[in-house]
Amino acid sequence: MSFIKPNIRHPEAPKNKLGLSTKSYEGAISTLCAGCGHDSISAAIMQAVWGLDIEPHRVAKMSGIGCSSKSPTYFLNKAHGFNSVHGRMPSVTTGANVANRDLLYIGVSGDGDTASIGMGQFAHVIRRNLNMSYIVENNGCYGLTKGQDSATADEGSKSKKGKVNPFESIDLVALALELGATFVARSFSGDKQQLIPLLKAAMSHKGFALIDVVSPCVTFNNHAGSTKSYDYTREHVQAASVVDFVPMAQEITLDQIEGSTKDVQLHNGDSVRLSKLDDNYDPTDRTNAIHVLHEHKNQDKLLTGLIYIEPESDNFHEILNIPDTPLNQLKEDVLCPGSSVLSSINDSLK
Repeated sequence: MSFIKPNIRHPEAPKNKLGLSTKSYEGAISTLCAGCGHDSISAAIMQAVWGLDIEPHRVAKMSGIGCSSKSPTYFLNKAHGFNSVHGRMPSVTTGANVANRDLLYIGVSGDGDTASIGMGQFAHVIRRNLNMSYIVENNGCYGLTKGQDSATADEGSKSKKGKVNPFESIDLVALALELGATFVARSFSGDKQQLIPLLKAAMSHKGFALIDVVSPCVTFNNHAGSTKSYDYTREHVQAASVVDFVPMAQEITLDQIEGSTKDVQLHNGDSVRLSKLDDNYDPTDRTNAIHVLHEHKNQDKLLTGLIYIEPESDNFHEILNIPDTPLNQLKEDVLCPGSSVLSSINDSLK
C-alpha cells in the first residue's frame, strides 16, 4: 500500500485569495479506520481554513492522545503542530498562545481526552477564554483501547458486545455553557454543510470556541443500540439553526427555510448568519440555550448548530493585559527591564 499522495491536480482547481488550492491544506494519508468520522472532520477543517484565506503556516495544530489526536496529522501538513500528553492539550496551547498570539490555534481532542483525564484542563481553558478553536471528535468510546465506553457515552447505550452503559453521560456542550464559554456549538461529522460554516465562525471568534462533533467510531460504536452511531445520530439530530459564515466583503444567501434570520457580528467585522428553525431560539441568550439544550435531551434529540455565542467578551490576552506584540518577538530589554522596575512593582504590591 502506498502512503504517498499523488502530486497531480486539476489545473483549474479553485483557488482562494492567496492563490492556493486545497492541496496546500492537505496532510498525510489517514491511517484511521475506513469510514471514520474523524476523517470527515479533517476534511471540513481543511475546507474552513482554505475558505478563510489563512496561510497554513499561520496555524498551530494542538492535540492530546487518542484517535482524535492523531487526526491533525491528516490536515495542514505545513502548519505548526504539537501532540501533547493525554488530557494536557489546553495547557500546552495556553503556553504557545502566550508566546505567539498571532497564530490560529486549533485544538483537536476526543471524548476521553477531554471528558475524563483532561476535564480539569478543559474547565480552566474555558474559564480563561483562551483564543482557540477547541474541536472534540466525540465517538463515545475509547477506540485505541478496543472500544470501552467513555464519559460521553449515553446512559442505556449498548457497547458492541451488548453491555449497557449504566452511567449518566457528560454533555460537554452543556458543561461549556455552564462554565461560561463564549462560543458553543455542536455538529455531526456527516453534515459537512453545517460543520464547515461553524468551523469558520469558531476560527474567527475572539476567545474560546467549542465545537462538539459527534463522530461515529465505525469499528467499536456504530452498531444498533449505540447512541453515537451514524443511524442513531441521523434519526435524532435537530438543528437549532442553519448557519452561514459571512465575510465582510461577501454576501451569502441561505436556502429558504421556516423561521427568522439573524446576523451576529464578530469582532473582526465578519458575521454569522443564523436562519432559526424556531423563532423563540436566541443563540445570544445563555440561559435560554441551556434550557433548550436540556429540553431536547429529554426528548432524545441531539441539538446541533450554533448553540451559544457571545459576540463581545474579554479574551485571555485582554484579561491579563498581554501586549499586542507576541512575547517571542519582544526584545530582551523589554522582557527583562531590570531590577529597578521589579522593585517598583514589588513596592506597588505592599
